[in-house]
Amino acid sequence: MKPGERSKLMRNLRQESRRFRLLVFVIGFFLVTLTFIVVTKPDAILFSDAGKKLSPEQATSSIVIEEGTSVQQPDGIPNVDAEVMEGIVRGNNEDREVKNEGEENTQPKFQKKIVAPNEEEKTPEFTIGPDQFESMNTEAALHFRTNDPTEPTLGKSSTKPLCDFSNFRANVCDMEGDIVIHPNSSSILYKDAGSSRKNEQWKIRPYPRKGDDFCLSHTSELTVKSTPDPPQCTKHHNVPILIFSVTGYTGNLFHDFTDVMVPLFTTANQFNGEVQFVISDMMIWWVRKYHKVLEALSNYPVIDFHNDNEVHCSKRVIVGLHAYMEFTIDPKLAPNNYTMVNFNAFMRRAYNLKRDSVTVLGEQPSKKPRLLIISRKRTRTFLNLNEIVEMAKDIGYEVIVNEADVSSRIEEMAKVVNSCDVMMGVHGAGLTNCVFLPRNGTLIQIVPWGALDWISKIDFGHPSTQMGLNYMHYSIGIDESSLLEQYPRDHEIFKNPVAFHNRGFDVVKQTFMDKQNVKLDVKRFRGVLLEALDHLTP
Repeated sequence: MKPGERSKLMRNLRQESRRFRLLVFVIGFFLVTLTFIVVTKPDAILFSDAGKKLSPEQATSSIVIEEGTSVQQPDGIPNVDAEVMEGIVRGNNEDREVKNEGEENTQPKFQKKIVAPNEEEKTPEFTIGPDQFESMNTEAALHFRTNDPTEPTLGKSSTKPLCDFSNFRANVCDMEGDIVIHPNSSSILYKDAGSSRKNEQWKIRPYPRKGDDFCLSHTSELTVKSTPDPPQCTKHHNVPILIFSVTGYTGNLFHDFTDVMVPLFTTANQFNGEVQFVISDMMIWWVRKYHKVLEALSNYPVIDFHNDNEVHCSKRVIVGLHAYMEFTIDPKLAPNNYTMVNFNAFMRRAYNLKRDSVTVLGEQPSKKPRLLIISRKRTRTFLNLNEIVEMAKDIGYEVIVNEADVSSRIEEMAKVVNSCDVMMGVHGAGLTNCVFLPRNGTLIQIVPWGALDWISKIDFGHPSTQMGLNYMHYSIGIDESSLLEQYPRDHEIFKNPVAFHNRGFDVVKQTFMDKQNVKLDVKRFRGVLLEALDHLTP
């Protein structure tokens, strides 16, 4: 063999040797890794489509949401993010509560945009729309999780956690054992003599607007944690204690009910009055306004959490209120499978209202069916109210007009609404009074121009139907809107109102809610009132 060929052969042998060693190394590494996985069986590391690391629990819920949000919006309605869908701040300053005499109203002014110091205004992006929101089933809602920094990472244990943060709208801690409430430290302490709950700690703001940072920034944060050595009790309670907040968006009638009244009923009614309310961030004027509801649900005077020096003890404590979709109850998840029919009946009992159901036409020949028209002062007002009243009287109604403003006493308004068979009004907080209508009563919602049908149905359409009421939906036309006085007929606001939704809820509110009034076409609307009479026939 020639010297050159021998040298070439040696180089080839060395290259083959390096390839062989590399192959052996790769195979060895693979076998070692496989052996480690089989032996240790670690929790799988899951990734979303974007490569973001998720826990196994989060990955499961993200799949649920992906399936629940795959439907495209009809008519180009934009997607709306979870915060907006769970906590759209409807209404305006006209709808907000006024302070009682001699008391300070510490409520935050209405706003949707979140403004941080030295930052420009930010509007949340839209990601989930009305179709998805309405079609989300119980399981999807239950697993709709947020990346909540207050939720602790718990070790593997068969012990039920003190708190449940899985609901998309409300965090709730429901504990049984030796529990101490220490207001001075804003703490709820679970006495853990062993080590099953060692170092378990949660941060919770007990107001059901999860994900709405602006709203929750006005509620106090409470700490729920386990400890082997809690402070000594100074007051023992033989009944469960329920802790909740009444700040947030309360003061607007709609939010009084969707954020507090309905969740409070859902959570507390199961105890038949044997439950102690402890209110965080308590406002005296609010408690006075709704004292009948509080007294109907609890046999005990409320305790002001932040102005109480006692150390309270109970064998069961609930922090937070069970809440589901807007102004509704999910019977699959609610205690005792409560429904909005139960809530509607409860409100009639709480205010000692006489009529449980409407009067059938003909039963009392001399009595006309009563129509209540909810009027407004500054926005979404009826420009031809007198014409509407006269038309309603012509077809056989006894007509009552009530402004239902924020200064209205709830007891008086409840009696007026309960005395009526049909209630109508433009989309707004005043329609919340439908909770006082008798069974089989009718709610007629007039929807302003601006592709607002889906919001209107979520706020009042579905809730009223679930209460056992007859719901009717009337969307005004261009000629019935005062916007025609502000814009030419060929303006985008008439040709493509959905485009305004793409700019955020603030634009929608300012354009279609705050700056629009209604002039009903009485000839067209006459048919609606006649149909409402049909609901009163046997």
